[in-house]
Amino acid sequence: MNENCLSKGINWVGVIDWNIRDFHGYITRRGTTYNSYLILDKKIALVDTVKSSFSKEFLDKIQEITDLEKIDYIIINHVEMDHSSSLPIIAELAKNATIIASQRGKEAIIEHYGENFPIKTVKTGDEIDLGNRRLRFIEAPMLHWPDSMFTYIVEEKILLSNDAFGQHLASAFRFDDEIEENVLMEEAITYYANILMPLGSLVSRKIQEIVKMGISPKIIAPSHGIIWRSNPSKIIQAYLDWSICKSKMKAVVVFDTMWNSTNDMARAITKGLISEGVETKLLKLRSAENTDIITEILTAKAVIVGSPTLNQQMFPSLGSFLTYITGLKPIGKLWSFFGSYGWSRGAVKSMTEIAKRAGFEIINSGLEVKYVPTKDDLKMCFDFGKEIAKKIKS
Repeated sequence: MNENCLSKGINWVGVIDWNIRDFHGYITRRGTTYNSYLILDKKIALVDTVKSSFSKEFLDKIQEITDLEKIDYIIINHVEMDHSSSLPIIAELAKNATIIASQRGKEAIIEHYGENFPIKTVKTGDEIDLGNRRLRFIEAPMLHWPDSMFTYIVEEKILLSNDAFGQHLASAFRFDDEIEENVLMEEAITYYANILMPLGSLVSRKIQEIVKMGISPKIIAPSHGIIWRSNPSKIIQAYLDWSICKSKMKAVVVFDTMWNSTNDMARAITKGLISEGVETKLLKLRSAENTDIITEILTAKAVIVGSPTLNQQMFPSLGSFLTYITGLKPIGKLWSFFGSYGWSRGAVKSMTEIAKRAGFEIINSGLEVKYVPTKDDLKMCFDFGKEIAKKIKS
């Protein structure tokens, strides 16, 4: 068995994108992969394709294993372009293949690529017999598009989970037992926090549904990153924890500053939190990426956000951050706001209003300091942090 085999006759034929650093706003410092799987049996199935800019490499990999005309099925678990944009070229060359997708997947394929494809739709529980193997399909709408589904190889207990359980991680290795665990889990939680966090209730329900179906995968093979073969239950349990934003005794202080007044406030608040034994992260916008901030927030109990007032509004970087975080809808967090101002207030009020509209739990009326914080002001900030820490611990 070579390094790209999940099991005899089940091959990884994906590609590695070493150089991507931005995935629609998500910072991908370690690159990514676009995973595709070729299953050789009496009939041959290809599960998912790759981003079209890698289509030649993709086709070459498949043709090293089998002739394209021998492919019987092309299964599209999800129509987002990083997984499906090679479909037109491979469907043209694999001229005997039937495309398999959910009903919404079929609709999305037509909307993206036109109607000239032989498409068979499947729903949860439907199966295709390849000869010695059966492929069972599980619809997973909104994980994370309406068309999404999983493909389960019944005999080998391999779950091809598309965008669930993935990571943006480029590597010469394919499997979790070949990668440093801390690197793998760091990328897995970053992926979940920035893509799947708003879908937590759907994630937990889908895992429960899979368990009720009697599915207990020995291998989980996502469409990005590393394949879980040594202990797939670890990532399943992590998803269950992340789906409820399971919190530690931890606070994240997020801020930006103009002339360091808000910076000084943020540092004093952080000292107050730490004095009560609360793990605290202090992150300055324009110095930290939203991707990393969101990942820290996933496991935090409290988020304290600070901004100077500019033109009676919050600082622009705070607007970007709050747009991003309110879209991800973290649950179970305590929120508070602070900031500095000159001749007029505005930042704390505007941030608080956005948080209220998002349904966030706000635990106080906010803290504001005029111009440069005095010694007494910084003591007030320190105490502000201590009070939030006590609420975290309670």
